[in-house]
Amino acid sequence: MTATTGSTTGVRVHPQGLCESTDVGEGTRVWAFAHVLPGARVGRDCNICDCAFVEDGAVLGDNVTVKNGTLVFAGVTCEDDVFLGPNVLFTNDLRPRAAIKRGPEALLPTVVRRGATLGAGSVVVCGTEIGEHAFAAAGAVVTRSVPAHAFVAGNPARVKGWVCVCGDRLGEDLVCPECGTAHERAGEGLRVRTRAARR
Repeated sequence: MTATTGSTTGVRVHPQGLCESTDVGEGTRVWAFAHVLPGARVGRDCNICDCAFVEDGAVLGDNVTVKNGTLVFAGVTCEDDVFLGPNVLFTNDLRPRAAIKRGPEALLPTVVRRGATLGAGSVVVCGTEIGEHAFAAAGAVVTRSVPAHAFVAGNPARVKGWVCVCGDRLGEDLVCPECGTAHERAGEGLRVRTRAARR
């Protein structure tokens, strides 16, 4: 089924998927049992897989992959080209209580920068920033911000190394063995120094 109302023209919604937002970019696909709430903002060419949930107040950029069972709550922003593996879980409230209803101002924002990857089963505690092209291993529990290009793993997640834009691990020379891209230190993280010629 293709949605054809409001600004959701060109959005493909599975007959058993539910996309209630009118702010979804063309080419985005919402699969079976996935639910996108009204007020969520979703960019172009996103892939929201089975049983994923995108809450009002969540923002997904262009070309974001949200794999099966992933929960993206209000206050979470994922920039372009972010990959969220199966069963990734974001939090947005450090003091949740069933008997106390807090307003949106009490929620702590989380930002996942362009090109970052969160592996299957990652948990991201609110109030953190995942840097550009960073990579959280499967099962990582992210309790503090992650620098650009960092590879983090564990509970709590700690920096174990560095990754290229292409996702390959970097050696001590910070040159990608897969694509040849060279990186350099930039603050606590890395940035691309020179891109390799296409192979």
